[in-house]
Amino acid sequence: MFQSLLIANRGEIACRIIRTARRMGLRSIAVFSDADETAQHVQMADEAIHIGAAPARDSYLNIPGIIAAAKRAGAEAIHPGYGFLSENPAFAEACAEAGIIFVGPTASAMRAMGSKGSAKALMEKAGVPLLPGYHGAEQDATFLAREAESIGFPLVIKAVAGGGGRGMRVVRAAVDFVGALQSARQEGASAFGDDRVLIERYLERPRHIEVQVFGDSHGNAVHLFERDCSAQRRHQKVIEEAPAPGISTEMRDAMGAAAVAAAKAVQYQGAGTVEFIAQDGGFYFLEMNTRLQVEHPVTEAITGFDLVEWQLRVAAGEGLPVRQQDIRAQGHAMELRLYAEDPARDFAPSIGALQVFRLSDQGLRIDSGFVAGDRISIHYDAMVAKMIAHAPTRAEAIARLRAGLVHSDIIGVAHNLDMLDRILAHPDFAAGRIDTGFIGRNAETLLTPKLHPSAQTLALAALGVITLEEDAARNQAAGSADPHSPWHATDHWWVNTRPSRIFDLHHEDETHPVTLSPGADGWRIASGSTEITARHAKLEDGRIHALLDGMRLSASIHRAGETLSLRLAGQSWRFLLPDPITRAGEEEGGDDRLLAPLPGQVTQLLAREGQEVARGDVLVVLEAMKTVFRLTAPRAGRIETISCRVGETVREGQILIQFDAAEAETD
Repeated sequence: MFQSLLIANRGEIACRIIRTARRMGLRSIAVFSDADETAQHVQMADEAIHIGAAPARDSYLNIPGIIAAAKRAGAEAIHPGYGFLSENPAFAEACAEAGIIFVGPTASAMRAMGSKGSAKALMEKAGVPLLPGYHGAEQDATFLAREAESIGFPLVIKAVAGGGGRGMRVVRAAVDFVGALQSARQEGASAFGDDRVLIERYLERPRHIEVQVFGDSHGNAVHLFERDCSAQRRHQKVIEEAPAPGISTEMRDAMGAAAVAAAKAVQYQGAGTVEFIAQDGGFYFLEMNTRLQVEHPVTEAITGFDLVEWQLRVAAGEGLPVRQQDIRAQGHAMELRLYAEDPARDFAPSIGALQVFRLSDQGLRIDSGFVAGDRISIHYDAMVAKMIAHAPTRAEAIARLRAGLVHSDIIGVAHNLDMLDRILAHPDFAAGRIDTGFIGRNAETLLTPKLHPSAQTLALAALGVITLEEDAARNQAAGSADPHSPWHATDHWWVNTRPSRIFDLHHEDETHPVTLSPGADGWRIASGSTEITARHAKLEDGRIHALLDGMRLSASIHRAGETLSLRLAGQSWRFLLPDPITRAGEEEGGDDRLLAPLPGQVTQLLAREGQEVARGDVLVVLEAMKTVFRLTAPRAGRIETISCRVGETVREGQILIQFDAAEAETD
């Protein structure tokens, strides 16, 4: 076994690999970009080496830079994690040329499975079930249109080098095929530098089921059962679980055997995942991921194996530690992906400081590369943590996750905690009736439900403001020259009067006046027609606790400027408490300005000053966290000024383009 390991990655996967390396007695070496100088993986590793600027292409995708770092540190092996260079055969070859062990499959196996078309042709020879389709080299549009007619509609066009839904188009009628083909090719060329496509039958309500496989350099290969990854948004996984609910023993055995056949067809070494889509009792090969997957913890939970340790031992030349007949699955495991994104805004990624980052680990496994105070950058993926439950039954795993979400909170960036809880609570999910379209079909209730704060929620929010003010006053008094001065008192006592406090809490498009009046033993709180008696209100570890009409309630609370954040019983609330002084003289830009809807990097400017544009024309292309946003003109008119440039990183709300206001007045 080698004794030193460089991790060519960042965030939670780097931290997770370091933990196993430490347990095995290996020296761990981290690499980091300018944006990650104080990141958790840097602090956890035995050593850390700077490899470049924040953009991934200048750091985590820089093969010569990473190889140089490994040589400098004397690393005997490199683990690529997932994402970045993990499925790049050129990186595996660069490691070999440098005399460094690559913890992963061979470059030839990566290439064989890296192209969807060639992979499907290989799987066909290996007897792995495929959907009806065309996966060949001929790319003439007329030829592909004829193939589409023979396959039948609906069908899907996929970029052969695609992933994450990019370069993929669903076509329901022959008349739409040519346009969809052109669009898929353009996106494939832009995203992957390859405009080749394949076409195959489209399943309307498939499940996404994948099988974990492992091979060694001695010709052995096994599977470690399947995972269901059907809960997806925008073709990206959100919840994964093992085993897959509701499939028969016969289907499970057949999928496992097919996955092992796929691995043996390319003499696979290390951890890999064979992905299938399944519907109506049948399953069909989708692709093979030649790396460790984000969702590997659920397989670890049901089997009891450390898959990273397996990877390291196989890379060192050892054989697999068990035979297929010795692998057993126990209980049910489920993983939630926690993202810094806003589900109500089409999952727009969010950046900023994690002012509060509190994840419950009671009975749960938490994998994360962040702690409170860290910043989420625009340069990398939006996932901030994974929450994993393992229980005797699926229902118990769901219950543990929901309990964990109730006692977790993220403040400072938008997040998907509430959406995850709503998914877990949905009767179809609870019953295992899910497919890849589940979230999309239920978007109104899962992503953008219309919520109205209850009187108890408003009362707790108002009490929170009071207790936060009291806490700030006590801290100020303690730091003053006269901490016992009556001018620091926060007991709300006035001469000859019993003052009330009125808070106008703004939530979405509603304003909720809440009146607090001090009483002999607490507060009297009025919200609308409801009156509540509150006692024993106190602030403790970022949470407000109080008795409301004899019921004890507790919520996470945080105030930043005019924004009050409250998380109560698994539901997050953001209230605005406007400051009239701060807001005095604010101007409304209306349709005269194009603003950045979120922080990101300008990758394209498709307009110039003085140009006449129509409403809906794409003017600016913004990229944030691997997602592309095309910003369109809010109205027809002439562009007066452009206040951004290609390559610039802009903040949310920043003015990008100003239109001719005088022109709008004459319209």
